[in-house]
Amino acid sequence: MSHARSEYEDFKKIAPDAYELVLALGQVAAKAGLDKQLLELVKLRASQINGCAFCVQHHILLSERLGLPADKLHLVAIWREAPIFSARERAALAWAEALTLLPDGFGDEVYAEVQREFSETELMYLTSAIASINVWNRFGAAYRWTPAKRPVAANAAAS
Repeated sequence: MSHARSEYEDFKKIAPDAYELVLALGQVAAKAGLDKQLLELVKLRASQINGCAFCVQHHILLSERLGLPADKLHLVAIWREAPIFSARERAALAWAEALTLLPDGFGDEVYAEVQREFSETELMYLTSAIASINVWNRFGAAYRWTPAKRPVAANAAAS
């Protein structure tokens, strides 16, 4: 069993300026009007890929609070096989996977798919949300942050 090297709260205390910048990046997509449930799906999927237990749990809890259907939470890991996801959600999940798995590369078809579902502005903000969760995952996985056992604090809700 792995143990935490540091905790989420330590990040806020030790490097508050870095914490605030990462937090702010995570908030801009929702502030720009992108659907919060959609954002939680992509953040959850990236966190699964990156193996960040803290972030997976965090985004499950946030998704539940936002009323995201349990079926989507249970099936997001295999979204390609689950017809429950809309075309817009599928495009966002494909984009999230492509940007999270950069060394694998991705073709023009993923970009074309996401362009069909999102405006130019929406796509920039979606990309910022995916970039943000990948940053959070680097901290959470590196320091093995302990996943929450209860709902997360309101000030952490926008990561």
